Amino acid sequence: MMVKMLARYSRNGASSRLRFLQYRAELQTAGIESEFSPLFSENYLDKLYSGRNTFVSAFRSYFGRGSELLSRSANDLLWIQSESLPWLPWAIEAGLLPRQVPRVVDCDDAIFHRYDLHRKAAVRSLLGSKVDRLMESSSLVTAGNEYLAERAHAAGAQRVEIVPTVVDMKRYACKSASDYKSDPVIGWIGSPSTWREYMVPLIPTLAEIAKLENARIHAVGGEASGDALVDTIPWVESEEATRLRSMDIGIMPLTDTPWSRGKCGYKLIQYMASGLPVVASPVGVNAEIVEDGVNGFLASSPAEWREALTVLLRDPDLRHKMGVEGRKKVEKQYSLSVWGPKVACLLKQVMG
Repeated sequence: MMVKMLARYSRNGASSRLRFLQYRAELQTAGIESEFSPLFSENYLDKLYSGRNTFVSAFRSYFGRGSELLSRSANDLLWIQSESLPWLPWAIEAGLLPRQVPRVVDCDDAIFHRYDLHRKAAVRSLLGSKVDRLMESSSLVTAGNEYLAERAHAAGAQRVEIVPTVVDMKRYACKSASDYKSDPVIGWIGSPSTWREYMVPLIPTLAEIAKLENARIHAVGGEASGDALVDTIPWVESEEATRLRSMDIGIMPLTDTPWSRGKCGYKLIQYMASGLPVVASPVGVNAEIVEDGVNGFLASSPAEWREALTVLLRDPDLRHKMGVEGRKKVEKQYSLSVWGPKVACLLKQVMG
């Protein structure tokens, strides 16, 4: 059996790495060979995150993907990350996708809202139903959470299964009680775009708390904030687990928007796999992952963020206790060892 993974990004893109690449070994164990085919290269992502022009890289990417779809290579299944040709109308994508090959669409973000909630009426008219049409025409939609699954059902998808974003527990070492420092670290990990949208508005509150409690703030993958208490650390995959272990509390602020409700809580799962207590906004799947008062706290207002972080910063024993509970939950519900065989089984069912 051969599966072609039509991913959006290369390995440097977290969604493609986690929703596709990390399953390759499990698929092979189940007798499924796979070919990983990203639309955008690492060079494209580097330019995107650094604010440089991506037009030439994007053109080459689209030309390569179009040629690939027209080649009609021998595959038993196409596994598509949200859509194969972003920002192109459904008629073009449908014309290029081979009709005789079954396809599975994986959705771990509310990509459809880029179109149906776009500020320009022309985009809403031309592309608003594009992702729905793709989901409707697919044999299976794997959705990262209930919000995304509901959209797939509404679109008329033949079959919808919720598959959370998971982690390989072997990559994460759990912090012990002795690992918690007297000068604690509030940690965040993500991309420049999520830093600007979700973290920047919260920095004044976080800096105030950090100053009062002799703490620091680590922003892995973020941008310079100008605050002396914030350490901006470049994201490097090989150092990711080490960066997480340097934290004492993991945070995931979100604004309550349709786009945010499509998030799959990957940051929280990483923090908890590392044995960290968490504080998060109760938006979307965050409220399912975080058991308030057990493995962390949910916080909506600046006052609630201050209270939750202050309690954790002042109590190393509580941080350790919550971190242990978080690790247990990830092992049971969000680990690759649990979901790898399940995903392989789903794909085999589609291939018959």
